[in-house]
Amino acid sequence: MSGFVEKPEPLQVPGLVHLHTGKVRDLYQNEAGDLVMVASDRLSAFDWVLPSEIPDKGRVLTQLSLWWFDQLADLVPNHVLSTELPVGAPADWAGRTLVCTSLQMVPVECVARGYLTGSGLLEYKESGTVCGLALPEGLTDGSELPAPIFTPATKAAVGEHDENVSYEEVARQVGADTAAHLRQATLAVYGRGRDIARDRGIILADTKFEFGFQGETLVLADEVLTPDSSRFWPADQWEPGRAQPSYDKQYVRDWLTSPESGWDRKSEQPPPPLPEQVVEATRARYVEAYERLTGMSWS
Repeated sequence: MSGFVEKPEPLQVPGLVHLHTGKVRDLYQNEAGDLVMVASDRLSAFDWVLPSEIPDKGRVLTQLSLWWFDQLADLVPNHVLSTELPVGAPADWAGRTLVCTSLQMVPVECVARGYLTGSGLLEYKESGTVCGLALPEGLTDGSELPAPIFTPATKAAVGEHDENVSYEEVARQVGADTAAHLRQATLAVYGRGRDIARDRGIILADTKFEFGFQGETLVLADEVLTPDSSRFWPADQWEPGRAQPSYDKQYVRDWLTSPESGWDRKSEQPPPPLPEQVVEATRARYVEAYERLTGMSWS
């Protein structure tokens, strides 16, 4: 059992139809058929949406995604049409709302890895591979890979695990041409993000993207290169062979699995609320990631 500790009731907004409540985002459709995507302050970990929210998180994710979309515009088009607040929307939606073109989404999590950690490390320890790709011997937690790799996963519903799959399986599901296009776009966007982050003293260890089609055109959707969708490590603290300090929600995962939380991950009980100091420290990490990457102050 997993999912929401308590699934929020969607807001009813005149002129908008509620389509879906995800782990972090609420999705609506306006009268023109465009999607209205609202990033909440919710936080998920271990397939649970936690009972505690992180102040400003939704705005950080939205503003950082917008900044990245600008940096990537020459590589791949994105789905953003407008940042204007829909008429009648609550004031709290300001800064966390995107009006986006409706796409035919590709049902694949497009993951790029430049460093070995997380589920990739677990598979490597078992078989020496990640998503069926053979890697050199002797790698450890945090090792830089010889070259970035495309390691896709199937998209899961809320409360379910995404499952790593081989490139061949993706080609079987969506066709060889689309699979090749996904791999090329994923590695190109990762490469640009890695280089920009590196210039700012941050390692982009891995990240995931979502793509959809507008006609024949592949379009980058959802969020991009945020602390929710990526592993960011401070470059000056990188040390392979151990877990790396990070700007993502690993801090929360570490607290949840510590004796202090009193939570048994293997039980069917939902996680407890986060202590105020964990909430504040997590917010600080999101804000620091935004400021270091963009060079702008958060306000």
